[in-house]
Amino acid sequence: MGCSSCGNNDGSVPNGCKSNGNCGTCSTGKKEVFDWLSGVPLADGLKPFDVVEARFKNGRKAFFRKGNLELFQGDVIVVEASTGYDVGIVSLSGELVRVQMNRREVKDNYELKRVLRKAEQSDFDIWQAARQLETSTMTRSREISRELGLQMKISDVEYQGDKTRAIFYYTADDRVDFRELIRKYAEEFKVRIEMRQIGLRLEAGRLGGIGSCGRELCCSTWLTDFRSVSTGAARYQQLSLNPGKLAGQCGKLKCCLNYELDQYVEAVRMLPPTHVKLKLPKGIASHFKTDIFKQVIYYTIEGQHSDGPFALSADVVKEIIEKNKRGEEIGEVQTFIEEKELVESVVEFAEVVGQDSLTRFDNKKRKPNNNNRNRNSKPGGNSNRPASAAGNAKPGNAAPQSAAAPKPKEGNRPPGNSNRPNRFKGKPNNPNPNQGKKE
Repeated sequence: MGCSSCGNNDGSVPNGCKSNGNCGTCSTGKKEVFDWLSGVPLADGLKPFDVVEARFKNGRKAFFRKGNLELFQGDVIVVEASTGYDVGIVSLSGELVRVQMNRREVKDNYELKRVLRKAEQSDFDIWQAARQLETSTMTRSREISRELGLQMKISDVEYQGDKTRAIFYYTADDRVDFRELIRKYAEEFKVRIEMRQIGLRLEAGRLGGIGSCGRELCCSTWLTDFRSVSTGAARYQQLSLNPGKLAGQCGKLKCCLNYELDQYVEAVRMLPPTHVKLKLPKGIASHFKTDIFKQVIYYTIEGQHSDGPFALSADVVKEIIEKNKRGEEIGEVQTFIEEKELVESVVEFAEVVGQDSLTRFDNKKRKPNNNNRNRNSKPGGNSNRPASAAGNAKPGNAAPQSAAAPKPKEGNRPPGNSNRPNRFKGKPNNPNPNQGKKE
């Protein structure tokens, strides 16, 4: 895990800061921008842009003038702050910073703060110590606000790099009088206090999470602007107006409802109006549903719901509407129907990886064949049986068992079998050559 500066490839404990990529010196942060101009050389006579973009906790970014310092993406720098200094990470440098400033409407003037120096080990130690205090500070700050009875929620705490100031991000429905709260915080944490109110969408973007699609939230990974989302976007896409399904983790409508809205609006313009009823020979047909991208509209005959909905193409519907306006008669509509009825697709079992049949236990078991078991009991059934035994056996009765006869001991063969040839050729009949010898 981690980047080349804080990790290794042998799977052991990473080198450097040993934070498994969470140090921020690699591209594992939020809302990273790919510098596609990094390999493009500048024209002759042009100087490199002297402003860099620095990233702080949870995607907060700002622009700073670097001066004569040579900085690259991933460098930890010490920058000016309103009081003291702060520690950040260079997220972008070069000519692409100028594009980002124009996009965010930031002017390149004297108001830009400066980069003081590259971070040293002492700056890095103080910064990491301040970051470790943020979780306990947020827990304690929530307890204090609850004791004061304030209707607000502390969602995040960010310490400044020099450990002298803390920013408290909170959400609230109404205005909050936190004068007493700031006094309590200053006595408790011994730092300068700054309260910053944010919206619900910004809170979800700072905290992050997993959406209903299974991916990380767009507002915490790449989405930088929050456009207004209305319920009209859901109506255009024929989605169910269920607040539980349309709302994201911030409680507002999902931003992804606007992603495909333009395609739906363009496709709907090519469809005939759905509020117009069709006058057909069978009766008045009213709109049932619309398949926007297939350009197919489903209608039902009023008072004849047993037939079910039938589908007509958009061109046929436009033609019928024009004929209804002119008062012309409509012929048989069955010839124009795209689909007879709405048939739900049934998913059948398919043997895709060689599974056995699901009905293999439904077949009845075959009865065992008794011919082999009774073969030895019939006369002449066994050619190796002695003639006396075969002659005395009756049909349907098995031959007398030889289990009752005494079993011969090892080394002593029964009489009459001494001249039987040995199955092991080239060896004596007696497997033990020392047997029978006297000492």
